[in-house]
Amino acid sequence: MFLVGPPYVRPPRISGAHGAYDVRRRVPILQASATRGTTGRSLRASSFVGRRQEVAEVKRLLAAHRLVSLTGPGGVGKTRLALHVLPALAKRFADGLHLVQLAGVRDASLVPLALVEALNIRDVSGRSPVEVLVEHLGERDLLLVLDNCEHLADACAELVGMLLARTARVRVLATSRHPLGVAGQHVLEVQPLPTPAPGEPLPPKPALEYPALALFADRAADVLPGFALTADNQEAVAALCHRLDGLPLAIELAAVRMRALGVRQVLDRLDRRYRLLTDAEDAPARHRTLRATVDWSHDLCTPQERAVWAHASVFAGSFDLDAVEEVCAGAGLDRDATVDAVAGLVDKSLLVRDGDTVHARYRMLESIRHYGLDRLRESGAGAQETARARARALWSLALMLLSQGDAVRGGPLAEESHELALRLGDGTEAAHTFFGRGGALLISGAYERAREVYEEALAEPPREGESMSLVGFKYVELAHVLSLQGEHGRAMALCAEFRRICLVHGEQWIHSYLLRILAFAEWSQGDQVSARTHARECLRLKRAVGDVFGIGITLELLAAVHARAGEGRSAAVLLGAARRIWREAHVALDRTPSHGPVRDEAEEDARALLGEAFGHAHREGLELALDDAVGYALGERRSPVRPVPVSPLTRREAEVAELLGQGLTNQQIADRLVVAVRTAEGHVERILGKLGFTSRSQVAVWTASRSTTRP
Repeated sequence: MFLVGPPYVRPPRISGAHGAYDVRRRVPILQASATRGTTGRSLRASSFVGRRQEVAEVKRLLAAHRLVSLTGPGGVGKTRLALHVLPALAKRFADGLHLVQLAGVRDASLVPLALVEALNIRDVSGRSPVEVLVEHLGERDLLLVLDNCEHLADACAELVGMLLARTARVRVLATSRHPLGVAGQHVLEVQPLPTPAPGEPLPPKPALEYPALALFADRAADVLPGFALTADNQEAVAALCHRLDGLPLAIELAAVRMRALGVRQVLDRLDRRYRLLTDAEDAPARHRTLRATVDWSHDLCTPQERAVWAHASVFAGSFDLDAVEEVCAGAGLDRDATVDAVAGLVDKSLLVRDGDTVHARYRMLESIRHYGLDRLRESGAGAQETARARARALWSLALMLLSQGDAVRGGPLAEESHELALRLGDGTEAAHTFFGRGGALLISGAYERAREVYEEALAEPPREGESMSLVGFKYVELAHVLSLQGEHGRAMALCAEFRRICLVHGEQWIHSYLLRILAFAEWSQGDQVSARTHARECLRLKRAVGDVFGIGITLELLAAVHARAGEGRSAAVLLGAARRIWREAHVALDRTPSHGPVRDEAEEDARALLGEAFGHAHREGLELALDDAVGYALGERRSPVRPVPVSPLTRREAEVAELLGQGLTNQQIADRLVVAVRTAEGHVERILGKLGFTSRSQVAVWTASRSTTRP
């Protein structure tokens, strides 16, 4: 039985394409703004300085046009301007504001998926993310904010152009270092903050006329309470801001140095950095200035802080302390030294602390992160802690794709990981790849080739550090493919061989899969009594270890056992319970050649036995929570019927839900209830939101299932 995750390591959180990945859930977690219509971390709490004209212009442009792009150099404040404007726009858009942060997305093909996740769309139909987006957005009145588009400009332009053409009221605010090139786009170039020219006399209140000076004073006061512009320091501050070209990021980084230095000392040190960089003729002018500031910040770090900065820069999104310790292990830093260095980088504003009071997470500003990557490449330290990391990342990604039944993309990634591990001479890492290599063949129905991979893996002796779970799964996977090929005797012998080892060591997880393979072989041979016994024994172990995926496939096998025994109602209930598991876990393996036939036969037999009553029993299974479903399958509950749960809907929303269940359109609902169409639309949207549904048909099923479970 092909599994969707490595059994021998603690499931990590991996920073990646959409922010953080939770390998246990195998879904990307996208961080979105805490503005209306979205959830996620709150916006930065520091004050917003200046930009009054730009704020007004953004509002004006968005009122008149459907696509507005904020462009300008890195560090100029495009994102801050966009986020500052959002609260004032909230009331304009009935369906809210949705922020999609693209800085961590490196694969252009993932841009549509980033929007799907930001909009919290749940769809397991197998359609492309673009089609899902178009259907979801439809007539919705909302604002999409696409942040940091420049490295994905073509993909963003193509998607935005399509969405604007195929929706009616969606508007887009994009931030990018250059325009997207979409017809109808209106560009607002965000300029650096104005600064006084050298030698220019300052007005009586310079901060009012020059926001760059106000920004420096505000940020300096954060680290040096009581700091303010005075006659003694304002000329030095003005010179400093001018030398930084009025770039907000550079000004903020310089202001942090006020913890230890005076303004003139900051300016003098920055001057030396500028002279050092004047030979970098091939660098854009706007980057020389920013580079000088970051270069200077690097000089102020301890060797340990510099090492952590460089190695932590491999994370495109946020990360936690465990992840930092892992990537810094090869840099010769122990855990205590890494913790101290992280604290120092936070203190120097080179790491931004996110998360809550219980579990801190960190991130880097993009300019800071790219500087660290440059340092890591220059040192050469990351070439080999990178090749191995890539090998593991490739097969991890392959497993996530295979969990969705995508062998077309998952298989080549697993093979690439295997080849890379072999080039590195890392036999242990190469052994790990058999999950993905064999799994891609297995779920594609290429059983003979999958068998070759698994027999090759089993022929290899266990390696040092290889867990018993990894060794055990070689038996599980080979036994599975053998049983699919009809070699039930050999499959059962393999299961019996490793079951003895599991019993000696008290291993439950691998043991449960061996029991399922045994039950499958017995069911295939017509021994329904033994199949039922071993499937239930398997289910007890899976409940003990919390294996949700394993519970789902075992419920389907038990459904097939019940169906062959003529117990159609039990089979239908178990199929419904399994369907709920697949829906909630967003797993698509149940539709693959290696898993689907068991479910298909069980459903066909149950429908033949029950006729129209199949739908009623299947809905009863859909209503069962996981523990209740397992209890029913084990015979601990005689009936799956549960009390009707308290509805989250108001009385009027419940009335609208009943009409949706009858198939009425919004216009028909409005006519029936004698309300405006817009009011009916609002009720429908709130119903979908409260129930966590994405379609009217789901509401219809929900209302029908509640009516069938009422006393």
